[in-house]
Amino acid sequence: MSPRSERTPLLADSPRNSEESTRAAEEEDAALHGGNAAATLSSSNEHRRGVREVLLFVWAVIATAGVIVLAVILQHRNATSGTPSPISPSDPSAGGPYTATTTTTTTTTTTTTTTTTTNTDTNAGLHSKKRNLIFMVSDGMGPASLSLTRSFRQHVQSLPASDVLTLDAHFWGTSRTRSTNSLVTDSAAGATAFSCGRKSYNGAIAMLDGHRPCGTVLEAAKRKGFRTGLVVTTDVTDATPASFAAHVDVRWQMDEIALHEVGAGPLGRSVDLILGGGRCHFLGNGTRGSCRNDDVDVLGLARDRFGWAFKGDRQGFDELQLGRNATLPLLGLFADADVPFEIDRRNMADVYPSLSEMATTALTVLDEATKHADHGFFLMIEGSRIDHAGHFNDPAAQVREVLEYDKTFKIVLDYLAKSDTEGVLVATSDHETGGLSTAWQAPGEAPVYDWYPAVLAKANASAEHLTRLLNEHVAANPGESEQSLKDWINKELVVGRLGITDALETELAALAADPAGANPVFCRIVSTRAHIGWSTHGHSAVDVNIYSSGGPAAEKIRGNVENTDIGKFLSEYLDVDVDAITKELEGKFAARRGGADATAETKTGAAAEGFALLSGHRPAAQ
Repeated sequence: MSPRSERTPLLADSPRNSEESTRAAEEEDAALHGGNAAATLSSSNEHRRGVREVLLFVWAVIATAGVIVLAVILQHRNATSGTPSPISPSDPSAGGPYTATTTTTTTTTTTTTTTTTTNTDTNAGLHSKKRNLIFMVSDGMGPASLSLTRSFRQHVQSLPASDVLTLDAHFWGTSRTRSTNSLVTDSAAGATAFSCGRKSYNGAIAMLDGHRPCGTVLEAAKRKGFRTGLVVTTDVTDATPASFAAHVDVRWQMDEIALHEVGAGPLGRSVDLILGGGRCHFLGNGTRGSCRNDDVDVLGLARDRFGWAFKGDRQGFDELQLGRNATLPLLGLFADADVPFEIDRRNMADVYPSLSEMATTALTVLDEATKHADHGFFLMIEGSRIDHAGHFNDPAAQVREVLEYDKTFKIVLDYLAKSDTEGVLVATSDHETGGLSTAWQAPGEAPVYDWYPAVLAKANASAEHLTRLLNEHVAANPGESEQSLKDWINKELVVGRLGITDALETELAALAADPAGANPVFCRIVSTRAHIGWSTHGHSAVDVNIYSSGGPAAEKIRGNVENTDIGKFLSEYLDVDVDAITKELEGKFAARRGGADATAETKTGAAAEGFALLSGHRPAAQ
């Protein structure tokens, strides 16, 4: 018995191959019948060889004939019918719908009859179902931001390395981000790629090279009957939300953007819900809190002409009951400019709602508004201030922004899982900001293979907020000595708010010497101790991640794609005609300009009352 058999007596020895088994059987048969084994084997082998050759020849003839017949049939079919083979709706290549609540798979067999006159398209009806699309933008969030936040979360919550972010579990691909005039895009060109599915120049708000307008997925969705919404934590007239609902040559035309968003634009009102900051752009410059350059009361216009319900503070937001007590169109402006960073907002929750609260409200309102409608809704949600933390190089603020975005992403996933309406979630970034690196080598020192999330965990305020506190203190104490100011900065801000007890004299002196420019100093104090590196206060050209709830339809944007591919997917998923909106806009802009050169129009500037008020056009509320 072999050693293997001794160790495992109930198991047979390793099986022999079929030829060995056949030979052994023949030898045994010859021995049993008293014959000569060798002679018997030789005769038997020659007989089998002859039979095998005959069978192989017959098989080859039959196979060749079959191929010829099949080729003739296919050639005849192609010559008499232009109908392609149908694609099953369950085939990922069909780009078919995905229902998040589906837990079982059903296979349906479809019989298709092809004739020379009838084209039965089995893809017809793929877009006939009611559907919702939620598109999330993590402004300025690159891959390193995810690594930074993941490790930070694991540290502060004592989690294992395997416990990752919700975003990590829904990674889908990456996106290339360049604009038409730069390898490094800005948010306007990046958002235009999403909204129009077209590349454009930096600064463009749903405009193309040559100052030509492009229709957006939100506008096309509204035209088809979908409800639409925008939720952000920055000014609602900022580049990303503006690129879905406005058309101006440069992003800084925020006064005109505000008018477009409420309905005083070339297409009338296309948005049903807007939640975020930026109240100052909706108030005439004679009103307290206004930042407009004119006296146009956009808020009054929104209410009186376009029927918007308005909420302007935390009390008003709470009255919405997270969407259970709201009507459309709904305009919620909860900050003069940006909603504070989440690291600061959580200590001011009685003043400002969070991104997750606003997103929950929007989902509830839009879901209720479309409950009995033929079409669903399109909602864009932006984690806007991830970008601002990157511009400031503030890692403590950024990780809290990403965590809040991740929380909101999960809320949307949960909504889709519970909804009876088919839907999909797609999330990506317009670009990376800051050139973030989860490593930093101090000048003159050897590299350290580590970074320290504990430093970020100790911080309880952003550099932006600390700079504000410092300037308020200086204004309130005009005669304070430099040493007294440095002592106050160290005790109240550096130790008290950042949890850092080893501030250098040079760092404190820099803060005291230039309070207005303190923001980057505070950020550097935190970053160097955490060993976090930054290469810029601007954007970078790194590819950014794509995340999704998944499903066959989203296969079109799996892998490495252009940002415009994401924009095209949005309109294709909703089956809306963005090109038709573009043609309509081109006609309206041509009439407005009256043949004037587009560049001259840009130089003179758009009138603050917006497209509709400029031309005397008064579109009715929709």
